This record gives sequence, structure tokens and C-alpha cells, in this order.
Amino acid sequence: MKKKGIIVTVFFGFILLSSTIFIAFPGVDPEENDDSENDPEITITGTPADNYLDAERARFCGSSIPQSTSYVQEFPIPTDCTNPLAIVADYDGNIWFAQTNTGKLAKFDPASETFSEFDNPSWPDGARSMMWGIDYAPDGTIWFTDDTFDSIWKFSTIEEKYDRVAYPSEENSLPQKLQIDGSQIIVNDFSGNKITFLDPNLSGDEVNYLSIPSPIDDSFTSGFAIDENDNVWYTNWLLRQGGILVKFNQLGYVDSVTNSDEKTLPLLDFIQIYELPPKIFTPNGVVISNDNTIWLADTSSSSLYNFDPQTEIFTQYATADPLLSTYGNQTGVIKSPNSGPYWIETDDKGRLVFNEQTANNISILDPTTQQLVEYHVPSKNPYWSDCDPGTGMMLSDCGLAQIFDIAIDGNKIWFTEWVENNIGVVDTSVSLPLEIQLESNKVTLAPGDSQHFNFVVSPLSREDLLDVSLVLSTTHDFLTVDLNHGTPESFQLDSDAPRPIHTTISASEDATPGTYKILLGTQSPDVAIGKFLTVTIE
Repeated sequence: MKKKGIIVTVFFGFILLSSTIFIAFPGVDPEENDDSENDPEITITGTPADNYLDAERARFCGSSIPQSTSYVQEFPIPTDCTNPLAIVADYDGNIWFAQTNTGKLAKFDPASETFSEFDNPSWPDGARSMMWGIDYAPDGTIWFTDDTFDSIWKFSTIEEKYDRVAYPSEENSLPQKLQIDGSQIIVNDFSGNKITFLDPNLSGDEVNYLSIPSPIDDSFTSGFAIDENDNVWYTNWLLRQGGILVKFNQLGYVDSVTNSDEKTLPLLDFIQIYELPPKIFTPNGVVISNDNTIWLADTSSSSLYNFDPQTEIFTQYATADPLLSTYGNQTGVIKSPNSGPYWIETDDKGRLVFNEQTANNISILDPTTQQLVEYHVPSKNPYWSDCDPGTGMMLSDCGLAQIFDIAIDGNKIWFTEWVENNIGVVDTSVSLPLEIQLESNKVTLAPGDSQHFNFVVSPLSREDLLDVSLVLSTTHDFLTVDLNHGTPESFQLDSDAPRPIHTTISASEDATPGTYKILLGTQSPDVAIGKFLTVTIE
């Protein structure tokens, strides 16, 4: 396939205004040989499970039946071991998702609770690929990424036909997230170190594209978001070595191209760079909230970060700790479990919605009310956590479902369970069992100072006693929250009796001046509810 494009060759260099290159696709041949029939460690079942050794199937194909809570409902995919990943809702409320172990798209109709799976005749037998990105276009096509074959796929929901689209790939390319933005498609190349803009109005085998390289060589280019001025914000980082937030002025670039007679344009004219705080190790998700600030999800920690472009200040927000059932800790080696916020989006109410990979949660943070609600997904695969007590037999209700993507449709948040072969939905219209009331929204401390602070856990339902444990999450060691007046860490909440919680908030002598967030709330088996207190250290 021929690709016509605009490509940037060297960062801090120039954008080439026109070029044509020819790149051969890696072979996608449906006639490729599959040797699994002759492998003594593979029992042939005639299902996608045959892509895994027998010993791997419990780990990758699921280990439990779907479950439900008051807020979450799960649906089993009829075909075994499909490894669902990227997910999106169409304009009619149907849910579409990519199956990484089959190369197919599947549709779920929430009204009838039925699945339809669409064979991809171009997909090789036995092939697997991580399909991280997906989006639905107004013309009824669905676009999704494919990292094994460095491809973008287009599926017509009307004709039920797949087309494979050229992607400007090199040796280390990994097309990851994908977003349709007006007349173009934007893709981040996670390991290929670039953001690519594709023209979906294809003609024959031609693909028009623009690739913007990331500033840091041999690094990762992760999530991206588009602000109200069409600037593209994305992260560029080295694992546990730091990184940057990049702002690309795409309208300025387009205007310069239109009015320039030059063959090259300097890249630095169209980007701004902001150094990330050293505590951010894996900034995967990026989203822009209604107040035009940038939010990042750091998967190596339990934190989100808010960045204000006006002040250039990052503010850290911590989730609740994961439930013990998600990490097991049967060997005792896990000292500081993380929730692992991964991808992040906004809903029609301006709230942030994100998946917590290593906490098995789907979570909502309201920047206006500063409330965080974390919904726990019940299905778990024990082969992804420390769930073996030394007997060789895994604990029940232990592990992770590997929730890798979300799709918002009104009050519903849909998600995939990559290693449990389910999709699921959180119904955010269901009333919460309690609310958190802070005595004030802000506290000011000097280094070395302490202050008493109270909040109230108030029941909202008339159900039976609710078992809860307190959440007191801070972001820095020099800022602590301690319970006082004999307040227990866990208790039963009576449906008729609000529970006052008495704490002391302290800043150590070496506390760094700034603005910080403390999460105060409760956690129960199905949902954690908290509010962020703003603490200013002067």
C-alpha cells in the first residue's frame, strides 16, 4: 500500500512539507501455517483457546463465571478466550469491542443482551495482537489499532467488511490509542516515538498522513487529548526516568503550511514542552477537563495529576488503596500496592472516568465537587496476582480481570476484562450507599504544624449495616492523617446514624510549601467513596 505523507525526521529539526514513501506491510496472510495441532502441550478445542498452551489457558482465558454487584454487571462473551480489549459505544447505544486473540470486532446489544461477532477473513490463524485504540465514525465505520501488524483497521458496520489501512511504521512501531477528530484520525505510536495524523478519506491504496516525532529519543509516546483550540497534548517518557508533557499547535502548523512556500518548517515553532514531576513514572492516560486543565493517569502509582497550563503547576490526587483481594499478598512481598490508573476520559457531566488496572476498579472523579467514587469489578483472575498461599491452589476472589479500556454511554461505563473474557458495565445512576461531608474544603498549615479535622460518613440508604473501612490517602510522606478519639479504622455503618470521624492532619518540619490533596472517605467491598481536602502548606 502506498503512503503519501508529511514526516518529521529529526526532533528540533524541520517538518518536511511533502514526501512520498513506500513501506511494505508485514505479511497478513490467512493461509499462514498453524502448528498448534502438532504441539503436545496444546489440546485442540476448536476455539481461540488453541492459541495458548494448556498451561496458559487459565491465565489468559478466564477462571470464573461473570458476577454482579449493585453497580456492576458482567456479560460473558460466547466464544471462549477472545481477550477483549478496546471498546466503544456507537450512536445507537450498541457496544463494540476488539478481540485481541481473534482479530475480530464484536457487538453487544444492551437491550437484548446478545453478542454478534464478525469474522475477519484477512486475519491469520493463530495470530494475536493488542488492539488498544478504537473509535466510531459518523459514517458507521469503526477504526481500531493493531500492534502486531502495525496497522489501522476500518470496519464498515453497514457492509460488515474489514479494510486494512497503511500506517507509517518502522521497526519499533506500536500504534496504540486512536481518536477520530473531525476529518482526521489521530494515533499515538507508543514505542515508535510519534503522534500520527491520518486522513481517513482514502482513495485506493493512498494514505495521507503527518507524523510528529516525540522530543525524547528512544522513549514512549503515550496518551493524547485535544483541547478547545485543537492543540494536541500528549506525554513522552522513559520508564521510571522522567518525561514531558507536549503541546502541539496543529492549527498553527496547518496555517503555516497553507501560507508557506518553504519545503521545511521548524518543529519548535509549533510545540511547547512541560517537564513532568519526578514522581510521575508511567503517564499513560491524558484528558482535558471542562476548565481546560490537563489530567494525567500514572499507571505506576495510585495517582492522577492535574496540570494547569496557566500556572504550569501539577497537583497530585491519590486514589484509595486497592482491596487486598486484588493483589493477594500471600507471600507478603507486596508492601505498597498501587491502584494503577491507566486510561482516562470525561463524561457529559464533566467528570473524569478512568480504569484502575491493579485495583480492578472503574472510577469517577468530579473536579467540581472533588468527589471520587471507585466501583469494584467482581470478577478476578488469580493468575495475575499473588494469590497462591503456597499450596499450588489459588485463592478464590483474588486477582485481576485486567480491565484495559472503557467506553462511556450516558450513565453507563462499559469496559472489557481482557483475561476473564467478559465485558461489563457500571451503572452510575444507581444511588450510592453513603456520602462524605467535610467540615471544610480547605486547610492551611505551616511546616511542623498540625490541625484537628473532622468529617462525617452519612448513610443514604435504609439497607442493613454496611461494613466499611476508612480511606485516608495522602500524596507525600511529609503530610499525614491520623485518627484520634479512638476512631476505629473499620466499622459497621448504621443506616440511621451518621458517623463522625475525627482526625489530625500534620505537616512535618521538612514539608515543602505548596497545594496538596488528601482523600478522606470509606471503602466497602463494592465501592469506595471519598472527597478531596485541599491542604495548603505555607
